[in-house]
Amino acid sequence: MLQKILEFDYRASSRLRLPESGGGVRIAAVFLAHSGDSWFWLAGLLLIWLLRDDAWHTRAALMAVGLLFLAVLVLAIKFTVRRRRPEGKWGAIYRNTDPHSFPSGHAARAIFLAILAIGLGPLWLALVLILWAPLVSLARVALGVHYLSDILAGIVLGVAAGLVMLAASPLLAQHFPFVF
Repeated sequence: MLQKILEFDYRASSRLRLPESGGGVRIAAVFLAHSGDSWFWLAGLLLIWLLRDDAWHTRAALMAVGLLFLAVLVLAIKFTVRRRRPEGKWGAIYRNTDPHSFPSGHAARAIFLAILAIGLGPLWLALVLILWAPLVSLARVALGVHYLSDILAGIVLGVAAGLVMLAASPLLAQHFPFVF
């Protein structure tokens, strides 16, 4: 049964893959795939945290702390499961620094951020991230660094982590006011 599921996953993922000479669509996919990189988000959130002393300061802290915990969780799962990434050339930095694909950290991160934006606001940020998150996830499959099942697992993980973070945010803010 598992073999049939993996074969279906491989075939479906292969059909979504863009050719190396994909033109504008491929360029957009590359941009979207990189827009979910953790260093990009952590650097931006740190900057917001340092420069703001309002609700954005708290949002940035909650998002950054959550992203760090989520990264540890994703890596723990990846190094337990050890599923190899699909064969391909694009994404050498991901292939070299993180050869495992299950679950997708980018999908988990993107959905996590969208869930937090839904819970913390503002509405415009939630809407932007709700639209952005699935595009980042699909771009990872289209560029051949993940299978669809990696993305689905990342989405489930990101939703769960986002809900836990929203539930824990009042306690975090109460016990660590110097951060939040």
